[in-house]
Amino acid sequence: MKKNELALEIFDRLKKRYPKPEPALAWTNSWELLVATVLAAQCTDERVNKVTPDFFKRWPNIPALANANVSDIEKVVHSTGFFRNKAKNLKAAAQRIMEEYGGEVPKTMADLITLGGVARKTANIVLSNAFGIHEGIAVDTHVKRLTFRMGLTSNTDPVRIEKDLIPLYPKETWGDINHFLVYFGREVCPARNPKCNECELKDICPKKGVKNT
Repeated sequence: MKKNELALEIFDRLKKRYPKPEPALAWTNSWELLVATVLAAQCTDERVNKVTPDFFKRWPNIPALANANVSDIEKVVHSTGFFRNKAKNLKAAAQRIMEEYGGEVPKTMADLITLGGVARKTANIVLSNAFGIHEGIAVDTHVKRLTFRMGLTSNTDPVRIEKDLIPLYPKETWGDINHFLVYFGREVCPARNPKCNECELKDICPKKGVKNT
């Protein structure tokens, strides 16, 4: 099976498993999604979803966070790990949005990645889910692991992986493929002990790098 055929077959099978894919993070607007995604770095979505209600109760909007004390932010986000950097970056992002973007989360990759704590992955997630804009494919640890195992890329750098994946999928599916792989990576194909015998892709997956299946 050619790589593009393999990619589309994987997509079709996972779409049957996840007919209505959505982020596991809780959010109601683009700013909340941006904050939650920044906090989710090196942290579980479940933990982030426990932190964000208090976070948005204390700082309900961008101006409020722009004027917040970093030490107060650190206390609220402490349990998500790397809390000093996350607090500093989120305050800086809020300030820049107020100063440069009129208090509105920008809607382009070029603008989003100028914000504190926002790289391509976070920008892709915000653009796709909050605005329905597809500029790329968000590559997190699950996407990185699964696309290598499935033979869709031989790269390990997220930017190069994204470049490998983009030609394989129609643009309108770029957001969905991220959701599919994240959920599938958690449920069936974790880093250790993937459930290959239970996997609906077992007949087409080359299982690159997988041992003892």
